Amino acid sequence: MIADKHGAARIPEAKQENVAALAEKLGRMKSAVLTDYRGLTVAQLETLRQALRQEGIDYVVVKNTLARRASGEAGLSELSPHLVGPTAIAISYDDLSAPARVLMEYARTNRRLEMVRGGVAEGTVLSAAEVRQLAELPSRDVLMSQLLAVLEAPMSQLVGLLEAPVRDLVQLLDAKQAAA
Repeated sequence: MIADKHGAARIPEAKQENVAALAEKLGRMKSAVLTDYRGLTVAQLETLRQALRQEGIDYVVVKNTLARRASGEAGLSELSPHLVGPTAIAISYDDLSAPARVLMEYARTNRRLEMVRGGVAEGTVLSAAEVRQLAELPSRDVLMSQLLAVLEAPMSQLVGLLEAPVRDLVQLLDAKQAAA
């Protein structure tokens, strides 16, 4: 590492580009989960990456010093305590709970994944326990369909109430005609 004229460590230009790219990803993410990937084989890591990619999630193996700089640039310096040992970050740009959910599902089937160290959800740093809670949330699509069902129920009841007098009148007339 090279020092500048003030004695501060300066990182090489290629690594600065990596820091800038990671800071940009962290800046536009919805959520991210930090994991320890120790114990996973290359094949297992690739399987995990594919599962994450299917959900639109980036899985990036990072050096902690570069990740600390990038998280600082993205305004997430509170992540520093979680950046110890081999670190990989699952980053989602759309679904808040997707990285946590996919990683928890993978960890259930593959015990070698040293689970979550922490994470971030919409700018708030989360502990490992909070990330596990986030994993239990339904996906965005499921939440939207549940909301739609809740909004639709009163309208369906209103339609039923408005149709009832007409339906009762028709049934009464049918009964009267059948009796005659």
